[in-house]
Amino acid sequence: QVQLVESGGGLVQAGGSLRLSCAASGRTFSSSAMGWFRQAPGKEREFVATISWSGKSTYYVHSVKGRFTISRDNAKNTVYLQMNSLKPEDTAVYYCARTYVSGGSDRLRDYDYWGQGTQVTVSS
Repeated sequence: QVQLVESGGGLVQAGGSLRLSCAASGRTFSSSAMGWFRQAPGKEREFVATISWSGKSTYYVHSVKGRFTISRDNAKNTVYLQMNSLKPEDTAVYYCARTYVSGGSDRLRDYDYWGQGTQVTVSS
């Protein structure tokens, strides 16, 4: 079983930065691809970024490319999401999740473990 705990959310002005962290428990973390999703009020949960188990492969939704960076530290069982140049439309609850697809995935149904989420609010 894998437990995921996100942190690092908060309130930031447009143009600012935040770094989200997701701490994982369980021996399978270093062999698991991970992803970040977000859900804004009244909207469906959407894919943001994914990273392979090795960290060598990443993939982003178009709207965050060039602004967000996903990374991982397998020694610390942690995955990160560095968010720069934040926009009001980035406001959402951000979730990290584990996928059984080794190279990562942008499909919600490929993820089997989820964190509780952390709120990110970007003011204009």
